[in-house]
Amino acid sequence: MKKGISIWSFPAGTLKESFKLARDAGFDGVEVALDAEGEVGLNSTTEELLEVKRQAEEAGIELYSVASGLYWDNWLTSDDEAERERAKAIVRRHLEVAKILGCDTILVVPGSVNADFAAPGMVVDYRTAYNRSLEALRELAPYAEKLGVHIGIENVWNKFLNSPVEMSDFIDKIGSDYVGSYLDVGNVLFNGYPEHWIRELGGKIKKVHFKDYRREAGGLHGFVDLLAGDVNYPEVMKAFAEIGYDGWVSAEMIPNYKYHTEAIIYNTSFSMDKILGRK
Repeated sequence: MKKGISIWSFPAGTLKESFKLARDAGFDGVEVALDAEGEVGLNSTTEELLEVKRQAEEAGIELYSVASGLYWDNWLTSDDEAERERAKAIVRRHLEVAKILGCDTILVVPGSVNADFAAPGMVVDYRTAYNRSLEALRELAPYAEKLGVHIGIENVWNKFLNSPVEMSDFIDKIGSDYVGSYLDVGNVLFNGYPEHWIRELGGKIKKVHFKDYRREAGGLHGFVDLLAGDVNYPEVMKAFAEIGYDGWVSAEMIPNYKYHTEAIIYNTSFSMDKILGRK
């Protein structure tokens, strides 16, 4: 497997600085993120994005996927039709940005039934959310195929697609090899087991996030450093071996240290080496 890390794991700074830090810490690549503005933004020019790609190559870092937090404010499942259209436009632009950067996957939140941390009080009927998300992703799949960039649907705390069986069936209903799962093993711990998801989804898994979670803590503050929570990483790695997954795994660690936030990068790299069996 190739060892990557999410750009959200880094202290404030430029992408060039983050790429250098990632390389120094022993990572093979970085998952960048599409923002409303910034170095990788909705309105970034091709030239600006190619400069980001050049900076990564200069640092010895591969770019392989593009995440985004924009979907928490723009739901594919929203009751507001205009918001749903904005969300689809973001997916299209997300695919284009990934293509320019040379990445083969984007991370997409398929919408929500409810997400208290993003839109408190907003609740969409489950069946309605399911139908809207399915319709949108079926519409977007041909564009992903045209660009040769995969859409990875992430399992997140959105009270939607809550089991591996449902996620697998949902992906089958979309009916495109270019739409699959972006599996976050840490997000699963709230109500399940990542090894179950891995074995059920199998070849539908496009990319993987590594996080860890302590069930007793509950809530968002239950996320902890790798190997400090309840993810059974030996069983997770066994399951990946069973399905033959050998792609990118990205640590997604939100910096939460008061001082020396760069320490999370080095600590995470060391933990990932242990999980992956690297010396």
